Amino acid sequence: MADHDQRQSTVEEPEAAVEEAAAPEAPTEAEEAAAERVEEDLDELRTRAAERDEYLALAQRTQADFENYRKRMAKETAAAQDRGVKRVVSELLPALDNFERALAAAEAEEADEEHHLTNGIRLVQQELAAALTRVGIEAFSPRGEPFDPNQHEAMAQQPVEGAAPGTVVEVYQAGYRLNGTVVRPARVVVAA
Repeated sequence: MADHDQRQSTVEEPEAAVEEAAAPEAPTEAEEAAAERVEEDLDELRTRAAERDEYLALAQRTQADFENYRKRMAKETAAAQDRGVKRVVSELLPALDNFERALAAAEAEEADEEHHLTNGIRLVQQELAAALTRVGIEAFSPRGEPFDPNQHEAMAQQPVEGAAPGTVVEVYQAGYRLNGTVVRPARVVVAA
């Protein structure tokens, strides 16, 4: 029997130990203070993370606004440059036209002779035309094309054999375009 009592007491001891271990101990003041500091630190981290997210969103919006501004300014600069080129071209075109007329008159008088004045005028005319081409101005002569009031200015209309009505049959003055936009329409005669 003594064995049995001894076995029972050893069985009871581990159960008592399990009960003592399972019972929660009351946290000490130091542990409570540490837990409060951890909670405060977590709250501060959450606040800082929210501020960081706000600043990041603000930076992204600012960057997008700046990119839109940069694109808008590039478009406005290009448009201003085109307007400036158009203005200069509209001032130069009459001089180029007069050079062409002078060349035609001089060549008619000098049919067989070669004059230095005619060659000089021709070189100046070619240089002006090349300068216009370099800044994006292209001349167009619409002979044989259908009349387009957006690109042509009809100076006269007359019946012409073999030409369809509404077709450009003669070009009095070449037209000019800048990047596809008509700077000066071509002055033409249209078949009736």
